[in-house]
Amino acid sequence: MNNDIVKLSKEEGNLEFINISNSLAVAKIGLQGGHVVWWKPKSIKEDVLWLSTNARYEKGRSIRGGVPICWPWFGHHPTDGTYCAHGFARVTPWKLKSSIQLKNGATKIVLTMTPSQDQIKQLTYDYELELTIVVGDSLSLNLKTTNLSNHPFTISEGYHTYFYVSDIENIKVTGLENSVYTDKFDNFNRGIEKGLILFNGPFDRVYSNTSNDCYIEDEGLNRVITVKKSNSNTTVVWTPWEKKSKEMGDMGEESEWRRMVCVETANLLENAIVIYPSLSHSISTEYSVQEL
Repeated sequence: MNNDIVKLSKEEGNLEFINISNSLAVAKIGLQGGHVVWWKPKSIKEDVLWLSTNARYEKGRSIRGGVPICWPWFGHHPTDGTYCAHGFARVTPWKLKSSIQLKNGATKIVLTMTPSQDQIKQLTYDYELELTIVVGDSLSLNLKTTNLSNHPFTISEGYHTYFYVSDIENIKVTGLENSVYTDKFDNFNRGIEKGLILFNGPFDRVYSNTSNDCYIEDEGLNRVITVKKSNSNTTVVWTPWEKKSKEMGDMGEESEWRRMVCVETANLLENAIVIYPSLSHSISTEYSVQEL
């Protein structure tokens, strides 16, 4: 590990973080949850990821913002509502396996998570989870699940990424035209997205059977964020709006919620993944920014 570029430290809430500053970008990754809380290319004026100003830095609790890892279920647990929403990967300590400087100036971080006794109560099969993060002009993440048990198992998964925007009503999301969605705010009814996505109220849709990349076009910041993905057939788009933000308690001050949107690379619902013994599955995403 290059100590001039990659530094480990204990910070808020006595949690451990990896701080990265290379020639291309800066980033901060929490070992709890393998959670990228900050990433900013040095060539870009404004932040790319949104992080709440009153995010809670506590053991066993997910940080509001950045790139939370949802695994091995997405949303509420299918049978036990007492388990952590979006799975336990985002609140579990990960281990730093390796840190490598790449020839192009980017930094490659590999984290691993293996079952603890508490997790075994929630998930009875053996597995190995590895997260590879590459910090550079773009931010890429690859989550690899390996089945170490003697039977198949099913997972849902995703990157619940919070993107920083000028104002939720200034942006549009493209790339999901003609995709089938399930709408949480319409009693989970299904529909087809007929055009680009604009926002004027709470929004929570799961787009199924789509491998398309997405684009967040932001007139206020005069830029486009590209969300590329691989081995993902679901995209979730979410913004809570004012009432829900106040109820959540950790969405920042006043209208801070207006400066974020979640565009999430995932596999869930009919796109949940079955992994057979001794085999692995990976889901990847990559974020980049073009200033106009």
